[in-house]
Amino acid sequence: MTEESAAENTAAKAAPQIQMRVLGQFIRDMSFENVMAQKGVSGDVQPEISVQVNLDAKKRQADHQFEVSIKLNLKSKAKGLEDILFLFEIDYCGLFHVEGVPEDQMHPFLMIECPRMLFPFLRRIVSDVTRDGGYPPVNLDTIDFVALYRNELMRRQSEQAQKSDA
Repeated sequence: MTEESAAENTAAKAAPQIQMRVLGQFIRDMSFENVMAQKGVSGDVQPEISVQVNLDAKKRQADHQFEVSIKLNLKSKAKGLEDILFLFEIDYCGLFHVEGVPEDQMHPFLMIECPRMLFPFLRRIVSDVTRDGGYPPVNLDTIDFVALYRNELMRRQSEQAQKSDA
């Protein structure tokens, strides 16, 4: 064994082993308002969809357990018109057991890795509900949770800077 590989081996043993398990996942709240169907409008309508994503994470009472939620708001309008086709809101949660993550890295871990684990299930629910609502299934594009996290950090920093200037 070379000196370099021995040093790497020692460093690997010293680094904490990260463990994450999904303990459960569930829909906390969901609303699908089929505005167009209520109005009785028919015909071929091309939907234009806007998506807003909010994330939240909090510690649970049990050791090493956290709750992470993804809140999606989808608003679909008829292309070229102001008519709303549907409004869809969902708060999808996951319960996680996380160990071995350093304290200073826990927040980004919870806001990036945990939502990444939940997203495929959330995508399926959105697809099923929109299809069952009478529209083509909405297949959400993959969300870049790293970029979302960075954008939120920058927003908070600029908000702090504005408060200190005032």
